[in-house]
Amino acid sequence: MDLNLFWVSLTAGLSRFALDFFTAAAILVAGWYLSRLAERVVRRFVERSSGVTFDYTPALARIARGAVFLIAAVAALGQLGVQTASITALVGAAGLAVGLALQGTLSNVAAGIMLMILRPFKLGDGIEIGTTAGTVTDIGLFMTRVVTWDGVVVHLPNSTVWGTKITNYSQSVRRRFDLVVSVSYGDDVARALDLLTDVVTSDPRVLTHPAPLFTTKALTDLSVDILAQYWTTAADFLATQSDLKQKVKERFDAEGFTVPLRLVQVAPR
Repeated sequence: MDLNLFWVSLTAGLSRFALDFFTAAAILVAGWYLSRLAERVVRRFVERSSGVTFDYTPALARIARGAVFLIAAVAALGQLGVQTASITALVGAAGLAVGLALQGTLSNVAAGIMLMILRPFKLGDGIEIGTTAGTVTDIGLFMTRVVTWDGVVVHLPNSTVWGTKITNYSQSVRRRFDLVVSVSYGDDVARALDLLTDVVTSDPRVLTHPAPLFTTKALTDLSVDILAQYWTTAADFLATQSDLKQKVKERFDAEGFTVPLRLVQVAPR
């Protein structure tokens, strides 16, 4: 009788162990497939993110794959009766220690991921971040590289980029420029406005919608300031601005305006 009881108990125990074992194996297999799926999803997402350096794609994909498989492994051990609370606590403590040791680095990684997701700029954009202004040439997991207008390469930590106001000069389709010309009180202001209007509107790069605005801007102690407010595409902004300054100077000189012109760039809106 005792032997029968033992046999029944052993059979039931082996059955439960076999069921738990196959369940744990199924969890591991499912976790392996899910980890591969997570790797492919992360890789595809990063590669589709415009302006992201693809050198970091494998690293991000492997991190996602490892995280998913680790969760599956802990679940499988729990199915086999292993106390996973201590394992979870150990992994959490290790993660906390690593996080504290690499606090600055991890903040750069987190900021880099946010830059990849929200994309406030992409490769080739002209941007201004704090006191740095130039063209974006690389967006990495840890740093963003900007080549300034005078050719200096600046590497900005992503945490600094993310925590600073970002001005993107390339994101807008069109930009506005205010061209201010100063003429003497003795000059014919109406004629000056006509000349300014003719020079600006004759340039094909100046958009007709919105229409340019020509008006008297201010009366100073030394001069009358007249304003040409016009829009161009972002690609034509700098070239048009430079060309119009030269054309206005030449046209006003040819028309006999004796007071030197003062051309002032006002921050575009």
